[in-house]
Amino acid sequence: MTARSGIRRAAGVFQLPLLLALMGEPARGQEVADAGDTQEGALFLLLPVGAQGVGLGRAMTALQSAEGAFWNPAGLAGETERRAIVYRGDQLAGAATAASFLFPWQRVGTFGLSYLLLDIGDQDLTDVFGNDLGSISVRNHLGIASFATSLPWGIHAGVNLKLVQFRVGCRGQCSDLETTSSAYGIDVGVQAEPFSALPLRFGWMLAHAGTEFGSSAEGQSRPLPTRLRFALAYQVLHRVAEDGMMDLWATVEAEDRARDPGSPSVYVGLNFSAADLIFVRAGYVGGQLDQTDGATVGLGFRLDRFDLNLARSLTRSMVTGESQPIHVALGVAF
Repeated sequence: MTARSGIRRAAGVFQLPLLLALMGEPARGQEVADAGDTQEGALFLLLPVGAQGVGLGRAMTALQSAEGAFWNPAGLAGETERRAIVYRGDQLAGAATAASFLFPWQRVGTFGLSYLLLDIGDQDLTDVFGNDLGSISVRNHLGIASFATSLPWGIHAGVNLKLVQFRVGCRGQCSDLETTSSAYGIDVGVQAEPFSALPLRFGWMLAHAGTEFGSSAEGQSRPLPTRLRFALAYQVLHRVAEDGMMDLWATVEAEDRARDPGSPSVYVGLNFSAADLIFVRAGYVGGQLDQTDGATVGLGFRLDRFDLNLARSLTRSMVTGESQPIHVALGVAF
């Protein structure tokens, strides 16, 4: 058996085609269609990033949040302090590490820069005799430049410009497995508070629109997983605690494909805050577009310039059967 066939055999053990399909790379010789028979690339864009959003069951489109670069950029419009945030969470596909830097500019808006690394991992490759041939690494990269601003009549708008990249790297005798796929994307989001006497917020977003996600090695491409989101949020305690010492935002959201709609997901979240220092969150994810349905919980703490958010899904992985890990976000104002 040749070294090349040994590499392909090892790659089969590593289930590389499955990973490529999951992450959005057109797998060699495979045609993987989703439930709507619409092939999409860069599916890692659909994985949740940020402890606040995870704790709220992804129901973030109508809410202000420093995590807005990964949910709805319009949610960044309310930021008043420069802030740095680091995220960490284990996803179904690998370990996710992200960072955001926010720079509010008075009377203009909030600028932001964010980066996400989803590390699928490394795999050693050997031939049939156990000889070391090298190793491959699988990584996803996402870079985001954000801008959000507040407009008259209680409207907030935001946009993300994104560079999306999937990369399989090689060290050793595996150059035929190296591949890179990339695309440019855009998110456009709006939030509105049309009633001055009523704490009701509406949210809308077009997520992950852009160029096709193409493979430099195979000349194949797929569209990004473009989604439409509609959301509504209401401050339940506005008549009970008008001084702002306690808030309880209830939010509900629907998400569907922009192409071939008809299989929506529904997100529901509750966000309770006490004196803007302690936050308790709960949510629920349901629908056909998500990898796991079920309840989520989260906690948040703010002390002076620092804030810490923790979240966890209460479901078990559909692939491994294991409980979901904790997502952590640490922020500091500077």
